[in-house]
Amino acid sequence: MTSQKFRSRRAFRRISKKVPGGATKLHFKRRKPSRAHCVACGRTLPGIPSMHAVQARTTAKTMKRPERPFGGVLCSPCARLKIIERAHAEMGE
Repeated sequence: MTSQKFRSRRAFRRISKKVPGGATKLHFKRRKPSRAHCVACGRTLPGIPSMHAVQARTTAKTMKRPERPFGGVLCSPCARLKIIERAHAEMGE
């Protein structure tokens, strides 16, 4: 019987591997996390690696998201629109 954490397919995916004895065995590999998405349009964000929390903890902040306003939250076209929108709002006051 497999370990209880492997019975659900949510966190681990099942991979058939050929072992040196010639038999095919079931190996379990952790699923990759989903890509980050833009809050406004839902497009996947380039420049943001998809990683688990354990890896993200040891990675530098500058490696986790782009160094620009709204980096890691909005894609560049949406960020550009937001910046222009804010500039118009400031000029209108």
